[in-house]
Amino acid sequence: MVSFARAARRLILPTALACANTSTSFVAAASEPTGSGWRNDLNWSALESQLSPSASLIDTSIENYVEECLPEFSEESSTNHALINQEHGVCMSYVITAWDLTRANMTKMNQDYAFNGKTDVEPSYNLPSKVLFPSVASDVIHAIQFAEKHHLEISIKNSGHSFSGASTKKDTLLLNMNQYTHYAPSGITDCDPMGTTVADDLSNQACVLALARNKSNVIRVGGGENWDKVYRAVIAANKALEKYKYHIVGGAAGTVSPMGWTWQGGNAGTTGDRLYGKGVDQVLQVEMGLPNGYHVKFGPTEWEDASAEGFAVPRTKVVSGVCRSNPEEQDEEKWIWDVCPEDFDVDFMDLWFAVRGGGGGTYGVVTSVFLQLHEYLPYNVYEFSPSVEECSAFLPKLQQFQAKYFMAPSLLNVTKEMSLACGSAGGVGLSDLHCYGEEGVMQAWTNFLELSNSTEAVACLLHSVDSSSDESPRSYPEVLLMDENSRFPGKVEDDGLMWFPTQIGTANVLVPQPWVDESEENIDILLSMGMGMLLPYYAYGVATSSFSDQANSLPQSLRDAATMASYLAGYNVFWSDLFPKMYDISDKTMFPAVFQANHATFGVAGPRKDDWTKYCPWEWTLEERKEKCISGQEAIYGTEVLRRLEAIKLAVDPGFMFNCTDCIGNNLDLAKTPEVEVPPVESVAASFASTYAAAIFATVLYFCLSLF
Repeated sequence: MVSFARAARRLILPTALACANTSTSFVAAASEPTGSGWRNDLNWSALESQLSPSASLIDTSIENYVEECLPEFSEESSTNHALINQEHGVCMSYVITAWDLTRANMTKMNQDYAFNGKTDVEPSYNLPSKVLFPSVASDVIHAIQFAEKHHLEISIKNSGHSFSGASTKKDTLLLNMNQYTHYAPSGITDCDPMGTTVADDLSNQACVLALARNKSNVIRVGGGENWDKVYRAVIAANKALEKYKYHIVGGAAGTVSPMGWTWQGGNAGTTGDRLYGKGVDQVLQVEMGLPNGYHVKFGPTEWEDASAEGFAVPRTKVVSGVCRSNPEEQDEEKWIWDVCPEDFDVDFMDLWFAVRGGGGGTYGVVTSVFLQLHEYLPYNVYEFSPSVEECSAFLPKLQQFQAKYFMAPSLLNVTKEMSLACGSAGGVGLSDLHCYGEEGVMQAWTNFLELSNSTEAVACLLHSVDSSSDESPRSYPEVLLMDENSRFPGKVEDDGLMWFPTQIGTANVLVPQPWVDESEENIDILLSMGMGMLLPYYAYGVATSSFSDQANSLPQSLRDAATMASYLAGYNVFWSDLFPKMYDISDKTMFPAVFQANHATFGVAGPRKDDWTKYCPWEWTLEERKEKCISGQEAIYGTEVLRRLEAIKLAVDPGFMFNCTDCIGNNLDLAKTPEVEVPPVESVAASFASTYAAAIFATVLYFCLSLF
């Protein structure tokens, strides 16, 4: 089954490539010399001698990127599955995220450069020259210690799915985690219901916490595993039983990584986050390599009941951590976890707060995580049928039905519980409804048609997946498993590759539920205001708030949102008209959290600092936007949460070893690479890098606008 939204996205790809007026041949012309010349004053062999036998440290270059990565973008069925295992480990899901976007001059983002045939300009790349493929935790720790000694920055990559390019950076040591230990295939634990005391070494902490949440199963996931690997592990475990037992809340695409998706919040409209909470709410324990060189694991060890306040999980009171006393040991069976030394100055409560919602790649390297598993519930999918002519004409009504089912179910005589059983990932056209357990979609559909006098359209909504049928997939990941005729049979499908994210030039606005509740007319406003090229993302509701442990960095506005809607960042009507109605902006010292972090693209900012009802002009330079506009980070987290996250960043990583694009701390003046002696390298970098990036961005914006 391929949804209408998924099909629509694939139709966009060739159009987007044509709009970009870009070819592999001239991209290949960019030949900034990198590789073995980068920091050849350092004793890299000393680091290599400390690595495990299966780890590898290699030089890489732009030529490697062009040869290994770019051809896949021309494939009809392009996929990140083809890029993840490339030899040099520098491929990303989007071509544009490999460019040095920070150098693009916003004043050049106009159609002159996009459409005047300037195809001879070359991008300046933002790619590392050294890549380490860790295999075990000691490889990560040795890399951190080496970087600390030599004042190097470290970048971290799992699948390269970051929309802002956070998983790559020039002049850094890249840790590509793809070959790191895979725990998921044997990582499911059925917790002992008698184990209610947390062990000193935290060996059972994840299970004790799960039991306190009235759950009995957990899964350990390695720092290099993506959702394809995790989903297939859960599918295999379920199929080994007489009947399905496990359900996991995860991302919509197989090549998305829990190590990026989760730490930004984790929207899961396809896997039940309206029932079980966001991605961060599934985390029970985290294991990391920190900038100070310690290998730690930590998680809640004391909590209290919060059900009287409407919460479905206990409130975290104390987060404890342990340090590994033998970090050089490669054999995990011989690891020793103990009390951290006296000079260890990281607050685990702060780290727990920051990591879960404050973004990945900036506080250290996550080597593994324990995630919550839930009880399996029957799975059903309802999808729009565009093949019938009268259904295509009925698309606006179907969009209205979705909006009411998710945000105002009482208008359709549907209970809130039945509404929360379903979610949708948004997208182009209309997205499928993914439902778990008892839901009332078809009855609601009938009610909607009767209320709108449109009963002739009853066949436009199909019950396409019914897990009670022997021939039907039993879970969302099984719907996406590729068949034997595909290039990657048996793997969980992704959305394909694009030169730029579909959300480029847009911001993901959190629409408050109280604003929706004010008037049914507001739903129509939301759907008709032209807020962007993507439909609302329905992954919000009561569970989004009630499954919080109240010790994470997701803003309350996200918890209380009715939906997330994309809007064009230069679309001033949002800031001038909708923003003041949706949010309380009376306190000019505290900007509210308005944007969602997941799928946030580079360059997006909040409104002007001097007037929150005016948008930040794209024609301003980066320097002007930084000085005069609310930053994208502040628009995502709000002033209060951002200040706390930045304080934690400074405490955990005062030397900014981890300083990824658009990550917490990246916009601080302190976030500068330490000045060290670097051997001169003659550069033949493209002289029109900013012009080229601007041209493509202008093209994308033009393309987005042309769709509407």
